[in-house]
Amino acid sequence: MAAPNSDQPTLLSTYKTQDDEHTQQRQQELEQGTGTLTSATYSEDQYPSGLRLFLILFSFLVSMFLVALDRLIIATALPKITDDFHSVTDIGWYGSAYLLSTCAFQLLFGKLYAYFPVKHVVVLSVIFFEIGSAICGTAQSSIALIAGRAIAGVGDAGILAGSTVVLVYSVPLCRRPKYQGICGAVFAIASAVGPLLGGAFTSSHATWRWCFLINLPLGGVALLLIACAMKPLGQTHEKASLGDRLRQLDIKGTIALIPGVVCLLLALQWGGIKYAWNAPRSIILMVLAAVLLLVFVAIQVLLPETATIPPGIIKQRSIVFSAWISFFFGGQLMIFLYFIPVYLQAIKGFSAIESGIRILPLILSITIFGAISGTVTTRIGYYNPVLILGACVMAIGGGLLTTLTVKTEVGQWSAYQVIYGMGVGLSSQVANLAAQTVLRESEADVSVGVGIMFFSQTFGGAIFTSVGQDILNSQLEKHTMGLHDGIDLEKSGATTLTNLPAELRGPLLDGYNVALRAVFVVGLILVCFVVVGAGGLEWRSVKGYTGFDPKNNDSGSLSAPEQMLEGKNILAQVDKEKESDETGPTP
Repeated sequence: MAAPNSDQPTLLSTYKTQDDEHTQQRQQELEQGTGTLTSATYSEDQYPSGLRLFLILFSFLVSMFLVALDRLIIATALPKITDDFHSVTDIGWYGSAYLLSTCAFQLLFGKLYAYFPVKHVVVLSVIFFEIGSAICGTAQSSIALIAGRAIAGVGDAGILAGSTVVLVYSVPLCRRPKYQGICGAVFAIASAVGPLLGGAFTSSHATWRWCFLINLPLGGVALLLIACAMKPLGQTHEKASLGDRLRQLDIKGTIALIPGVVCLLLALQWGGIKYAWNAPRSIILMVLAAVLLLVFVAIQVLLPETATIPPGIIKQRSIVFSAWISFFFGGQLMIFLYFIPVYLQAIKGFSAIESGIRILPLILSITIFGAISGTVTTRIGYYNPVLILGACVMAIGGGLLTTLTVKTEVGQWSAYQVIYGMGVGLSSQVANLAAQTVLRESEADVSVGVGIMFFSQTFGGAIFTSVGQDILNSQLEKHTMGLHDGIDLEKSGATTLTNLPAELRGPLLDGYNVALRAVFVVGLILVCFVVVGAGGLEWRSVKGYTGFDPKNNDSGSLSAPEQMLEGKNILAQVDKEKESDETGPTP
């Protein structure tokens, strides 16, 4: 049994200030294990409610919808984009460039939300996103498209972190899982609509460019709603000077982090594909990445008062395991989301819009079970059960997806998507929620913790999208060698295979399928790491508290055994004081 945290506030001083009847009632609550033992910084009446709460959340849900739409609208358009630009080797970059800039700026936005007005940071984020979308929609080359995706990714970083920060200031922790479930549902619905729109655009005269241009009017609506509806939220450091706030942003650390992440991703993207791993350019990039990231770590240790990742936060067990879960969860999710449409189009021969329809089982199961996860967590208080169950189901689904072949029937690959999506939906919000729970005493710490979680998830996604593309290319070369004379598969679109003569198509499809299965195996391995992380996460309750209320049957952030032990210790101390009062002072 774990010992109670020595830093955890006791209720002894509070007992002395209450009347005897209230004290007895509270003692009964402790004996029954239904009292709460932790403190919080807000009482429920300090949170926005009614119309104001609705407008705050709705305005930001529109922004979230915008980002979620952009993340997957490109999935079904990727093969057509590669056809236009004549380079299938850039598939990974269309996703990883977006995720690269997202994760590079994610931690910075965590600090910005902690020390600057939420509304201003959100507006800045949407503007970046709109600029990037405009560049993508008008791109005349693959390089321009990648650059636009990178700029849009900066806006994604701010909107993504803001989705949780707005909830922190607007909704008590005990009700937050339900609202995060709503956010997850909106995200998943947009994700479901995204591939369909992407498929519709690429299969019509509108072209794939409207996958990005559609963000411009939606972004304008989002900005208008934010400007009109979102009022200043109750933040800390409101009276700090601009200079003090800027000093808290860890500019030195950010300067080391961003190029370090860029060098690492470039090395992973180019290594073994464009350049050999032992080529000077690959070696230089890896060395630069290692040096810059080590400098970033050193800055965090030597300057903890302004650190982007404060040592006091990252040393906590729940934060470490939550970051672990986020990293591997993001990696496996991007692998399956990006390469399942490639399987449907390259192997099964579906058009872009048809493949968008055929990944609906995956997206809808994520939506439904994401909402179920939030509801169950709100009801039972603990997020660990849904995480463990979700990770295990996700592993089963991922394992089934690695068995896909050229002859796999529609019922099979649809069912595999549903099983995998169930696991994703159940476990998708838990790491974020765990960070909010253990850092609940400070809104600024929550902003930083949320930034760490999103950084870990997007960093994992960026790395393993590139890794997946590297594996696909290398496996294609291995399993189709000598079968495609005159056809450069790496520089052809993914839809080219279905247009080949029958005598070439069969062997090449088999080789392409083996290559894709190798990518899915990597995704399955990452899911297994998520399962390991789920077992290491502390058991903490989200049923939070605004002061000890005997009418409230919520449990605090201590685990159940810790609550019982702490309660018994307090009762023993109270009994001792009563005995001392009755016998008088000891001579």
